[in-house]
Amino acid sequence: MGKSSRTHRTRSLSGLHRRGGRGDGVNEVCLSSGGATNLRAGGARFFGFCGSVCPCPNTAHRSRRMARVEVCLPLLPGKKARHSVCDSTGLKVYGEGEWKVRTHGASKRRTWRKLHLQIDEATNEVVVAGASENSVSDDEMFVEMLTENEEAIEQISGDGAFDRKKVYRAIEAREIPKAAIPPRKGARIWKHGNRKGERLIRDENLRSIRRHGKAKWKRQSNYHRRSLAETGVFRFKTIFSDKLQSRKQDNQFQEMIIKCAALNRMTHLGMPDSYKVAA
Repeated sequence: MGKSSRTHRTRSLSGLHRRGGRGDGVNEVCLSSGGATNLRAGGARFFGFCGSVCPCPNTAHRSRRMARVEVCLPLLPGKKARHSVCDSTGLKVYGEGEWKVRTHGASKRRTWRKLHLQIDEATNEVVVAGASENSVSDDEMFVEMLTENEEAIEQISGDGAFDRKKVYRAIEAREIPKAAIPPRKGARIWKHGNRKGERLIRDENLRSIRRHGKAKWKRQSNYHRRSLAETGVFRFKTIFSDKLQSRKQDNQFQEMIIKCAALNRMTHLGMPDSYKVAA
């Protein structure tokens, strides 16, 4: 499949997206509750338990309208610029379980879709979510998602997969002051200090690692907060499973975004507080 035929879909949390039509709110609730219960008829059961008088769309109607539903990821208003942590994961469309793959190997029909997340490390909210085919790289999707993200950002943190020039150009265009992305093994300085212009964030990170070591650089740059992106991925797969229910590609992309919106609403209900204790 050529590069031009790849499909990306992102949804920011501005809350300004226009609803696609009458009944989209009902469809979103049905799809969200169905994803949380891993039942395609979960939405109908949800409305039945609540005793709602609102007509519940059937499965065929939800499937036809799913790709056209405009989803707004809910965000609590922030008082300061955000520290966004980035990660991606794969969600299976069809294929065997992990035990079968480890024991007997993967079959030729095994495939998946990729979910890309930018998460606020302070509130654990999904700031921007993106869905793509498995052939789309993390850095390629990062540029589009950063353009979609209209929130004020003070720092971006990601793993070595984001150590690409296009990523740093996007960060520089947004005038983000800090980027905690570890350079790859064998990395070299891109712009030496004797050249005119401002020094690159990536080169300063590399100089700091050479001077103090990677462990100290990670502590000083708050790189370890990036693990909260992996925690967000774990929460997503624990609640909604690592499989997609939809069959059409557009519906699969939309299903991932709707589940991210539901995950944010669950986050707003409350998160556990962790405290460091003496050994």
